[in-house]
Order: sequence, then structure tokens, then C-alpha cells
Amino acid sequence: MASKLKDLPQIQHLLSQPLISVLINRYSHTETVSALRNIMNLLRVRILANTDLNFPDFASSEFAAQVSEAIQTGRTSSLKSVVNATGIIIHTNLGRVRMAPEAIRAMQKIGADPSNLELDLETGKRGSRHAHVEGLICELTGAEAAVVVNNCSAAVLLSLMATAGGRSVVASRGELIEIGGSFRLPDVIVQSGAKLREVGATNKTRLSDYADAIDGDTAVLLKSHTSNFKIVGFTSAPTRKDLAHLAREKDVILMEDLGSGVLIDLSPYGLIDEPVVSDILKAGVDLVMFSGDKLLGGPQAGIIAGRADIIANLKSHPLMRAVRIDKLSLAALEATLLLYRAPFDPISDVPVLQMLSEPLQNVQKRAEALAKALLLLGIGSIAVKESVAYVGGGTLPEQDLDSFVVSVCLPELTAEALTSALRHSETPIIGRIEREHVLLDMRTVHDRELPLIIEAFEKISSG
Repeated sequence: MASKLKDLPQIQHLLSQPLISVLINRYSHTETVSALRNIMNLLRVRILANTDLNFPDFASSEFAAQVSEAIQTGRTSSLKSVVNATGIIIHTNLGRVRMAPEAIRAMQKIGADPSNLELDLETGKRGSRHAHVEGLICELTGAEAAVVVNNCSAAVLLSLMATAGGRSVVASRGELIEIGGSFRLPDVIVQSGAKLREVGATNKTRLSDYADAIDGDTAVLLKSHTSNFKIVGFTSAPTRKDLAHLAREKDVILMEDLGSGVLIDLSPYGLIDEPVVSDILKAGVDLVMFSGDKLLGGPQAGIIAGRADIIANLKSHPLMRAVRIDKLSLAALEATLLLYRAPFDPISDVPVLQMLSEPLQNVQKRAEALAKALLLLGIGSIAVKESVAYVGGGTLPEQDLDSFVVSVCLPELTAEALTSALRHSETPIIGRIEREHVLLDMRTVHDRELPLIIEAFEKISSG
């Protein structure tokens, strides 16, 4: 074993081989060295496990081809499209929502060509990137003005920094949320330079708690929609209208961190706990912040809508440049917002809303079609079962959606091994495990993705 290890050639010797020199010229010296080292390390591992291992011909075209393939593999994009078969519609780890074709085309067009991002075509002078979507947002929400930044956390930070820096923000203890990645609202408030004043209890906060906390140092009453958790039982909280009346009486700003944000009523589809942005503003909230890439169905963005005087302050704040939205996201957001206008129907034209509202019988048909195709492969135990899917993305935590899954169990692979193999498919397939079966939820899979799943199982079963 030791002698075999000693017989492995040095990297410098391999680099002097004519066919390897060709690879250096084709790719780069750094990539070629890295590939060679990886191959040599793999050979060392195999030698330690098997003393009868035969070395390849290091001067051959076959070995050069192996090195070339390793280099090309290293150049493969780390960011890939995947098939979301988890049953979680807004899956943060999988990029949240699918965007509409119109949004994708808008990004391609603006990315490929120069644009009037910050040029006023009427005057020929410098314009504002915010103007491209502000009118649409106001039209769809009833806001006086609006501005967009790169995500909802930035929207909250900017709004507080511009309105409450150095002053106090009153917030209910029951609404001091933590979102994904351990980002906590109290920390955002402190980072803005404001001072947090907590009121009420975890389960009950009264209007009088807010009123008693307001003093000459108070700038903002902050309400946060608890979109990623639910407190049930002995609970109470003041209405938005009551808080708005109090804010006006005390001459402070009432703002709400909505988190997700939806522009239309979803109650006809059984989703009843997500307030509509326009209703929040009608209730008297001065400023509302919400996401672009959740229930709205667009790109990552933080949308701020409300009073014109407050929005004007946000636009001129020094932090705005650091958190402003980029041109591709702006193009996608505009295209998505246009789908909420007639003659479009957002329920059928915005993918996330389409998925939420899809009739259960369609989901069942998709599951039965996949199961039939997998049964023809003769690979193991395949069954269609009733299940539940979830909205996800910190939205509607207590509400699930009826769904159907394809349950798969292969005799030669554990559930963990099968999910790993699916993740390593050419197009990764992401499902979930339940009782040693791999479940592929059809609520979050498109018809056009079924061939990708079938192809992945074909290769797993043959390999």
C-alpha cells in the first residue's frame, strides 16, 4: 500500500505531460492543478481501501479527458433550477415563488438592453427608478405614494430609520417576531437607531397599553402581522382603526410590517388570515411594508406604501441608495403588478396564486399520471395518497391545503439514499420523507416537470 502511494506522480510531473499542457491552455493553470489534485486525492483514498488498484495511464488521452471533465464540472453553475415537490408553495430555501413568464421576459429585456431606469424620457433629464412602479402600487393599494427597496427587512429598517431615529417605537410584546435566518424585529428596531418600548403581554395587548406608553419621545406605533406563527386561546389586540385613531390623536406615525403582503382577497380559496394591503391602508395605517416575492408573486423586493409625506422622506434618506431595488427586480416587479390589472386575472396569471387556488382534482390527476409512469419502470412500491400542502414563506402558518402525493419506496435504497439521489439528478428533485417513504407532493409540481421526475427515476433505477 505504501509503495503504491509513493508511485503516484507529482502534480508538477503531470503538468508537464503534453495533453495536460493542452488543458492548461484551454482552461487555466489554476483549474488544471485543482482538478489534478482532486483526482490524485481520490486515487489515494482508493489505494488505502484497495491495494490491487491499477493506476490509469497518466499520459493517455483517457486521463486527459478525465481531467477535462473534472474542470468542466467545477465550472458548472452552483445555482440550479430544481423541482419543488415538497408541498411548500413559498419555499424560502428554494427561492420562494415562481415568477410569471411576463416577469421573466421583462428581466431578460431590461438585462439585455440599455433602459430608462433613471432617465425621464419626457425631459431628457435624470429621473427616478421609483417612478416605474409607484403609480401601479398606488393604484392597486390605494396608497398616496410608494417606494420599493430590495427586501422587506430593508423596508422596515429604512422606514424606522427615517421616522424614528433617536426616538422611541412602541410595539406589542406579542408581535416582536423572528423571521427566517434568526433575524428578530427588536434587533432591526435597535439597528435603526430607534428605542424599542414594549407594551402589553405575549397574548394580550390593549389600546390603553399603547396610549400609556406614548410620550414626547414617541415617534412610531409599530404593528407587525404575525404571519409566521399564531397565538391562540385567551388573546386580544386593538384593531387597526383604533390604533390609527390613537396615532392621529397623539400625532405619531402608525406603521405595519405586513411581512408577506397580498393585493387581493384570498378568502374564497380558504385562506382567511392574510390581510389585504388596501384594507390596511383604509383602516388608517400610515405606512405598510410587505414583500414582493411571497403572496404577491414577484421578485425579491420590499414594498413601502402609504402617506406621501413619509414616502418623500424615505426617498431622500441616505440609506435609500444602499437598499434600493436593482433594475432586473424592478422590471420583474412592474410586470407582475401589471398582471393584477384587467384584462389579466391574477388568480390564473400569477403562478403562486394559481398554485394556491388549483382545484384538488387537477392535483390528483397529476399525481396519478406520475404514479402510472413510475409503475411502468417497475422500480418499487408506488402509490398515490392524500396529503396536505402548505403556503410556506412565513405565511398563513395554521392553514394547509389539500393535496396528493406520490409515495415511493425502492427496495434497494433507503429513503435518505433516494432523496440524496434525487437531489443529485441533472435537475434536482426535492421531496420529503415520511415513514421511510419518499413523498413527492403534486401541489407544487407543474405538469411540464413530470418528465424531469420520470427521467431522474429512470437513471436512478438503471444506475
